[in-house]
Amino acid sequence: MKLKATILCLLCAGLPLLNVSAQASLEKKWTTDTTLRVPESVFVDTKRNILYASNIDGAPWENDGKGFISKLSMDGKITKLKWVEGLNSPKGMAVHGNLLYVADMNALVIIDIDKGVIVKKQVIAGAENLNDATSSPKGVVYVSDSKKKTVHAFENGKATLLLDSANSGLRGPNGLLYMPDGLLVCDREKIFRAGKDNKLSLVATIPCGGDGIEHIKGEEFVVSCWGGQVFYVDAKSGTVTKMLDTQAEKLQTADIGYDAKKRIVYIPTFFGNKVSAYQLNVK
Repeated sequence: MKLKATILCLLCAGLPLLNVSAQASLEKKWTTDTTLRVPESVFVDTKRNILYASNIDGAPWENDGKGFISKLSMDGKITKLKWVEGLNSPKGMAVHGNLLYVADMNALVIIDIDKGVIVKKQVIAGAENLNDATSSPKGVVYVSDSKKKTVHAFENGKATLLLDSANSGLRGPNGLLYMPDGLLVCDREKIFRAGKDNKLSLVATIPCGGDGIEHIKGEEFVVSCWGGQVFYVDAKSGTVTKMLDTQAEKLQTADIGYDAKKRIVYIPTFFGNKVSAYQLNVK
């Protein structure tokens, strides 16, 4: 028995390791000036080579009409501070075709990108604190409501309830990410996948509430937590690597954006009134 065990160990030693976690880090490239006003989310529009930043410019959850969207160049210059105005507390964004969708309190604000004007403010029935948005290739826009603990789907001019605390047990959904095999939902310290039947399965657990989530490859993601931390999540290996911690600087890390071609993560600093860009290095 000892001989067999020794042989087995030797054979195993010669096999390649499986599910080895990725080694990931962030390297700062640039930071904007501080003319932004409580930026909550960054969306990377690679088609137009533009960054959009949602600015709350006031209390985080108020219908005060102060909110606006900014346009930034890919190298961090604010090209149009108040590109689209008249929002309240705008947060997560999604793009499909020529339309930019913005989660804004109880409404999904739809903006014509070419004209730079609001086409419609689609009120979501029962919504109060809409937080993040993501879209599918077919144009279905998903939006989370952290206060009402719901996720809605908007398609063909109509919004429907997709997930709520009663049918899914959600406690406070925030970051969303469309994936072909199911919508990913950051629900406090958990990341879930909503399958075809909308049943949730656990993907990963992180140390704090997830705010923004971006796909890197396979089952690997970058996830931000509002308080000032950014993690590399390798769901396959079950590892979570902290890449950034700005809590000591009192800089938040809200709803991140990601340029998959250049591998750059864009981080809005909320009360820090700026956006910073980081090169993602993964080994």
